[in-house]
Amino acid sequence: MNSSYYRSQLDRKNRARADAEKKVGDFRQKEADKRAKATKERVAAEKASSLSTRQSKQRTAQRYEDDANKAARDAGTWSATVAKLSKEAADLAAKLSKAEQTERAAAEKAHQREQEQARRHATVSQRRIESRLSTTEGQVRTVLKELRAPKPEKLRVLLLGAASAGDLRVGQEQQRIRAAVQSATHRDLVELDVHPAATADVFLDALTRFRPHVVHFSGHSTQELIAFEKGEDGFHESAIVSASAFARAIAAVDDKPLLVLLNSCHSAAQTGNLVGIVPFAIGMSDTIGDVDAITYAARFYAAVADGQSVQGAHLLSQAAVEMNGLLDHDLPTLTWATNVDPSATKLVTPPPEGRPAAAEPA
Repeated sequence: MNSSYYRSQLDRKNRARADAEKKVGDFRQKEADKRAKATKERVAAEKASSLSTRQSKQRTAQRYEDDANKAARDAGTWSATVAKLSKEAADLAAKLSKAEQTERAAAEKAHQREQEQARRHATVSQRRIESRLSTTEGQVRTVLKELRAPKPEKLRVLLLGAASAGDLRVGQEQQRIRAAVQSATHRDLVELDVHPAATADVFLDALTRFRPHVVHFSGHSTQELIAFEKGEDGFHESAIVSASAFARAIAAVDDKPLLVLLNSCHSAAQTGNLVGIVPFAIGMSDTIGDVDAITYAARFYAAVADGQSVQGAHLLSQAAVEMNGLLDHDLPTLTWATNVDPSATKLVTPPPEGRPAAAEPA
């Protein structure tokens, strides 16, 4: 789990402890009030001149004493709850500290990797410039990587959701994506395979059976981890998969996806490795809000199904997040291989008249 998850759990635990502490205070106050009233009634009983009045006062005093004893027991019960919640909060605080430390280390590692990649890129660029200067033709051609051969098939989008703790609205996101595609111009050219509680096995099965052009993941992640579910009923701990294992699974299949979209926190750090396997990858550069992520995803697939390029759909979706008054519009990050052009690549292209629908990058 990432630090934002443990932080939210710790906040909830501290609020619960504060409520329990208030209950303890309320019952202690009630106990004190009832004992004071019991004492008052006993004093009145001693001063009563008649036997009946004395007995009545004594019975009233006993009732107050019973109420005070019950309040004391309730206060004790809530005190035990406070102790239990305090221990759980301490455990969560320790996990939060460890998660923050891990994320800081991962961020530093990612920074170092980016610097190394930048150095390699600068070296390659310099060599390319020197090569171009030495040629006598004076003309440069851009050779685009040959993508998956066009086939008479729909664009297949695999939607994976994982929120084992129940703290993310992955079902709502998948519903919004489905509605967006159904309202799009070329809705008949897109096929969705939806898994709202995806396990690692569900992901692996879908890679070979559904053979997706697009793999979309919604859930928790860090720079180097992805959290799937375990296939258990009820809330449970996530099944943690390393980003490298996730990438190797995609690299293993014969029909590799064209795009991987990780709609999860801190996932942009994983896209650099993915574009060595697939032409395009999208990730989030920081912790993104639930509503921001849902808005981006729904608009992205609507634009793709309307025939927009990968880059056009990405930029339009960022604009949609911003136009809805949300703050995280700049977090979705598009990365692509050096030999493809996101502004010229369309994932959905309407077929010529009389031809079957095809999902073919332009």
